[in-house]
Amino acid sequence: MAKGSESGSESDPNGWSRARGLVVKTLVLIGGAFLLKRLTKSTTRWDHAKIVARSLSGEKFSREQASRDPDNYFNFRIFTCPATEMVDGSKVLYFEQAFWRTPQKPFRQRFLMVKPCPKDLKCDVEVSSYAIRDVEDYKNFCDRPRDQRPLPEEVIGDIAEPLTTIYLNRCERGKRCLYEGSTPPGGFPNSWNGATHFTSELMVLKNNKICTWDRGYDDEGNQVWGVKEGPYEFKPAPASSFNAN
Repeated sequence: MAKGSESGSESDPNGWSRARGLVVKTLVLIGGAFLLKRLTKSTTRWDHAKIVARSLSGEKFSREQASRDPDNYFNFRIFTCPATEMVDGSKVLYFEQAFWRTPQKPFRQRFLMVKPCPKDLKCDVEVSSYAIRDVEDYKNFCDRPRDQRPLPEEVIGDIAEPLTTIYLNRCERGKRCLYEGSTPPGGFPNSWNGATHFTSELMVLKNNKICTWDRGYDDEGNQVWGVKEGPYEFKPAPASSFNAN
């Protein structure tokens, strides 16, 4: 009996130690989860911007859409890639668009700046386009080896006047897109083909697919340029199929 009583008295401290260790581990796990949640929350806005910048990047074609509806859509090639990063963390991408048969002759060249929306706006990501001071210096920028491209500090100096800004929001659960948005109501000034202003819409899909829809309007609200049937659909294409058509 005495031995049994002695054994019981020795087991109590050990049990308390185990319980205390379990409590400490639980508190550590809870604290770690809370810290992780705070860190995740503080970086969410920039995470969205990074996802959009990554989705916009790469070589994409509207080939499938042009094959389905050649009367309304061309097979365009767009190529976008990182050019530099601003001090505040904004990603600057170089963008160019050309007909797929003549990629060496882009007819549209822009810088795209991707960053989180200001906190006072009800959106997640802001994508702004800028003119380039000397477009010839940047022709086929993404196709070149890095040591043959303008330096990051040169890129910053070549960002010219702002052209458009599209405000993106995360898509609602169940939709096929990741982000979608457009220019503000009224769009931006434009004078091509009798237009007074134009609007742009952008949808970011899974697998680096994107949809874009640019349309110009006159003073009376008539559409004077841009496709009317729906947005252009751009999809990445394997390198082996670039010259398939």
